[in-house]
Amino acid sequence: MATLLDGRRLAAAIEQRLQTVIAAGRAAGVRPPGLAVLRVGDDPASGVYVANKEKACARIGIENLGAHLTGDTPAAAVLERIEALNADPRVDGILLQLPLPAGLEEGPLLAAIDPDKDADGLHTLNLGRLLKGEPGPRSCTPAGVMALLAEAGVALRGQRAVVVGRSILVGQPMALMLQAADATVSVAHSRTADLAALTRQADVLVVAAGRPGMVGAEHVRPGAVVVDVGIHRRPEGGLCGDVRFDEVEPIARAISPVPGGVGPMTVAMLLVNTVVSWASRHGLIHGLDDLLP
Repeated sequence: MATLLDGRRLAAAIEQRLQTVIAAGRAAGVRPPGLAVLRVGDDPASGVYVANKEKACARIGIENLGAHLTGDTPAAAVLERIEALNADPRVDGILLQLPLPAGLEEGPLLAAIDPDKDADGLHTLNLGRLLKGEPGPRSCTPAGVMALLAEAGVALRGQRAVVVGRSILVGQPMALMLQAADATVSVAHSRTADLAALTRQADVLVVAAGRPGMVGAEHVRPGAVVVDVGIHRRPEGGLCGDVRFDEVEPIARAISPVPGGVGPMTVAMLLVNTVVSWASRHGLIHGLDDLLP
């Protein structure tokens, strides 16, 4: 039976660490950290995600400074709001919730966020910092995966890692983080020929393809560590990932469940990025470097 990579448990432990850091800063007379999640439109999934982030902020003492704009808000008005948040001294982290409504291009809006307030680590400058191994906010989902692997004691140095998915949001930064940890990394995608032949070579397999049930037992080498980044709502109800859990769990050494695996860690790393930004801005010692790959 595989070890479960329990994101809920680890995220709760990280929140406790963040509470301690925030309490110490507040005792020293520093204002609370501030996170602005900017949501545009009424995508139902985004509504759930934003609510979860706001609840997490409330649990640990981060001030919620975000806004919900209507779906017909023009790009110029969204840009104006981002620029106001950049200039607001109470704001330590800004996240533009994706996807955006049709007609709004995410690239220019993400580029407008102050890189030092980029809570999701998606600004071009921060992706460049990751590539060069320089400090900076890291993309939340892959950083959460790295924290899960570290907490489970999964050794990466010299291991063969395969990432299925090449998005800027997850796949590309995931590959860079694994490479920085001295794994030998391959990136697969929808046009990879004989996907199973490649994924069966993996000691660590990270699946972020965005396709429900895409990876099954035939894709996994016995004893591999499997991390499922996907999350989808089944037509008959309930959630599933990109991995067929019931097939893969009996042969894997460790596996992340859906839900309860990577999802909570994405939110936890958003909080980490915000608190680190806040602590750095006020010259506070945060002790969170182990969570920043």
